Amino acid sequence: MGDMAIRPARLLVLAALLGVLTSACGTAAAAEEVRSSATRAAVDVAAAKKANAALDAFAVELYRKIASKPGNVVLSPYSVAVALAMTRAGAAGETARQMDAVLRAGLAGNLDAGHNALDQAIAKRPGKYKVGDQTLDLELATANRLWGQKGFSFEQAFLDRLASSYGAGMQIVDYKTAADASRKTINDWVAARTKDRIKDLIPEGVLNASTRLVLTNAIYLKASWMVRFDDAVAGPFSRANGSLVSVPLMRQSETMRYGEGIGYQIVAIPYAGGLSMLVVVPNAGRFATVEAALDGASLRTAIDAMRPRHVNLTFPKFTFRTEASLKDTLAAMGMPLAFTDDADFSGMTKQERLAIAEVLHQAFIAVDEKGTEAAAATAVVMRATSAPAEPVELRVDRPFMFAIQDDETGALLFMGRVTDPKAN
Repeated sequence: MGDMAIRPARLLVLAALLGVLTSACGTAAAAEEVRSSATRAAVDVAAAKKANAALDAFAVELYRKIASKPGNVVLSPYSVAVALAMTRAGAAGETARQMDAVLRAGLAGNLDAGHNALDQAIAKRPGKYKVGDQTLDLELATANRLWGQKGFSFEQAFLDRLASSYGAGMQIVDYKTAADASRKTINDWVAARTKDRIKDLIPEGVLNASTRLVLTNAIYLKASWMVRFDDAVAGPFSRANGSLVSVPLMRQSETMRYGEGIGYQIVAIPYAGGLSMLVVVPNAGRFATVEAALDGASLRTAIDAMRPRHVNLTFPKFTFRTEASLKDTLAAMGMPLAFTDDADFSGMTKQERLAIAEVLHQAFIAVDEKGTEAAAATAVVMRATSAPAEPVELRVDRPFMFAIQDDETGALLFMGRVTDPKAN
């Protein structure tokens, strides 16, 4: 094996968000596929609830790290968590313990069972929903796929675990002799499942002869508001630095879940099909304070405390994307060992040592009068080793935070902030 015996191999784990998806194992591809005989595990409702508590904590901590730099932010904590959980399925020893800490596995109890339950709950959401005299579509689907090196030996228990809990089959590619062709194959898979919102997820040069595995997670969302906003009109929005910018502001006046906390208001704007956008609007001059105080538990407490109120809501249209490297972020969150030569991913393979080399994330969101479209992708590159009579006035004309949740499970599918609706 030459120097491969002493140099760690590379593993790339990807999670892509938003697309038209097949089932997790998908339609049989032209390339060779390896399928585990393990059947999909039954849904454990209690595990879903625990996994969502873990996702809340992970989501807010990840958001806090990414949002440390100024500007708009959008990310998919759900996508990143699924990608890392699949990676964790092949980890052992201290590497596994550190990844468990970052993923808040102590809250989840059983990460695999929890993610399996959340995924299968989300799979029930898409369809056509009758709202008044309208029929509104909800597109929402998830899928997982592995892309393994031709001739490389993967542990059967690892493949069975991913098939049972994540519905993931493996497609065989050849990184050793056709790395760029493999990259294009994976990128095409991601692009097709994100309606081209995420293109070229894996840049040139990331995959090479030492790559051994790529794990992909994809989820697509296109949701219509239960009540369409009135057409947007130009209005002032106060940026984070206090300057004003004219942006298109939409308006609706409806009953929706609403709450107030110390220094902020929170509202849930419902989509057809059982999803909602949660909008946290700090009081003028309090954005940084409220954002810094936010954690998973306090966010869930605020969500649970919301009650129906009539809200006169003014809300900006916006479209933007975020690109970020998560390697340093995740190391700082508590899993530095996974990025070193001492990493232990022996649960994936005994043939070579694997370690994470890079974690990349991209996300996209567009909000208008009709609804929301969002997309994201994550790449983990590994190497060896009661309502009062008066309506509430809520004018979102200043920086705010948002999250898109599945209302039944509470799973946070997207999260972010808007400091300037005009910034792309």
